[in-house]
Amino acid sequence: MRRTPVGRQTRARGIPEATVARLPLYLRALTALSERSVPTVSSEELAAAAGVNSAKLRKDFSYLGSYGTRGVGYDVEYLVYQISRELGLTQDWPVVIVGIGNLGHALANYGGFASRGFRVAALLDADPNVVGSTAAGLPVRHMDELESIVASQHVSIGVITTPPGAAQQVCDRLVEAGVTSILNFAPTVLNVPDGVDVRKVDLSIELQILAFHEQRKSGEEPEEGPIEEPPVRERTPGPVRAAAAKLRRAAGGGKDTKGDSDRQAVLPA
Repeated sequence: MRRTPVGRQTRARGIPEATVARLPLYLRALTALSERSVPTVSSEELAAAAGVNSAKLRKDFSYLGSYGTRGVGYDVEYLVYQISRELGLTQDWPVVIVGIGNLGHALANYGGFASRGFRVAALLDADPNVVGSTAAGLPVRHMDELESIVASQHVSIGVITTPPGAAQQVCDRLVEAGVTSILNFAPTVLNVPDGVDVRKVDLSIELQILAFHEQRKSGEEPEEGPIEEPPVRERTPGPVRAAAAKLRRAAGGGKDTKGDSDRQAVLPA
């Protein structure tokens, strides 16, 4: 039985997307506290650990329920469970990764998937030189098996790590097979029908944003050169302009005047 991804579950309950995007940040901070055997945490401490302000944290938690105790704070273990439940991490999520190049290999070997409830069900590629190899102990299977894998493994989440030129075609096949949530690492925008969620991860964009901030931290501003006027092309009489001048001379009975070649020719109607 295919499960409903968390994005549509939380939207159905009226939890804003911005809040959903911050829940993993809270969970990561809480997990670190749990590993240090910290029993309780205040909203201010948790907000600081997650990198948000405490008012925003309390507002986010108000959508989930009342999990804190005034004067005591939040029970760390209980909150880990509750946020994990809200994110759908208390169940198994089979995932297919399409495009097993360097990035696909790295994701297949990423241990954080399993610890968060995401099971890599299959690795897929169309390159015959890649199909049949292994990554993270899993065989790389051909794209021809996509539809049968999605159906048999009840896959609802797909990860695209293909070159940009192949990403849309892969996306279309995933959607047609029944995948309703896609994590896209290809540097391109995917077009999907209503009911399909796409999250985009573009490492080059993130690096450009960091470069923007680094430039300003170092006190450097973008160089401002003089604004140059576009070059003006010298007009030379062509056949059309010559014909226009001839028509004017014929209509006016006189000779062409100096400078006519520098004005726009308007042919008589």
